[in-house]
Amino acid sequence: MSDAPVLTTRHGAVQLITLNRPASLNSFTAGMHARLLPALEAAAGDAAVRAVIITGTGRGFCAGQDLNDPEMAGAGAIDVGAVIERYYRPLATRVRTMPVPVIAAVNGVAAGAGANFALCCDFVLAARSASFIQAFSKIGLVPDCGGSWLLPRLVGRARALGLALSGDKLGAEEAQRIGLIWQCVDDAALQDTALALAQRLSTMPSKALAETRRVIDSAMVMDFGDALTQEADTQRELGRSHDFGEGVAAFLTKRPAVFKDR
Repeated sequence: MSDAPVLTTRHGAVQLITLNRPASLNSFTAGMHARLLPALEAAAGDAAVRAVIITGTGRGFCAGQDLNDPEMAGAGAIDVGAVIERYYRPLATRVRTMPVPVIAAVNGVAAGAGANFALCCDFVLAARSASFIQAFSKIGLVPDCGGSWLLPRLVGRARALGLALSGDKLGAEEAQRIGLIWQCVDDAALQDTALALAQRLSTMPSKALAETRRVIDSAMVMDFGDALTQEADTQRELGRSHDFGEGVAAFLTKRPAVFKDR
């Protein structure tokens, strides 16, 4: 296998992005960031890509920031906020605004920014042996890579605080039970399950799926009336699209739809 920190493979309309620093549990470095964000940007800009899977090699999905990376050398002197702004804000923002669905296939430990990077994705599938750790409190920091926004919305304030303050490991089965992730599957089935879901999503109306993500996220900070207005405005736009016409025509003629918008 290549020693590049990020690998990309195409499976039809599905782009697979693999974090590839297994000896360090795929922890983030400046070198990995230099490959990961461009890989996501390339997938976003490629009209032939209609779903993305992100996974890791070896025993981990991503153990968060590699504290041995030169970017983090001299922990007492560095500007951690600048590291967040340089790497993690663009990464989290890109994943949350992809024009196609993004699946995290969590194959092992996901800790710190690695856990929250996974939670930024639209679907989180986890191997039964995988775990999630909000490790920030153990080094005197707060959840980043979107974690402070994501955690209370996914599991509520009490559980969000419990996970963030304790830094305790959360197993994949419990993560599914409390609604932190979409699905826990047997280890051997993870990659096939993720690919099957991605292939299914790739046949669906990509623009409508991306807009669904946007309106749900936006509605979290709206009152009910504003959410209804947003729904009407979005439906007005989507109602003029190829995919709406195609979906209706396919339904009426009882044939499979061929969606093209993105």
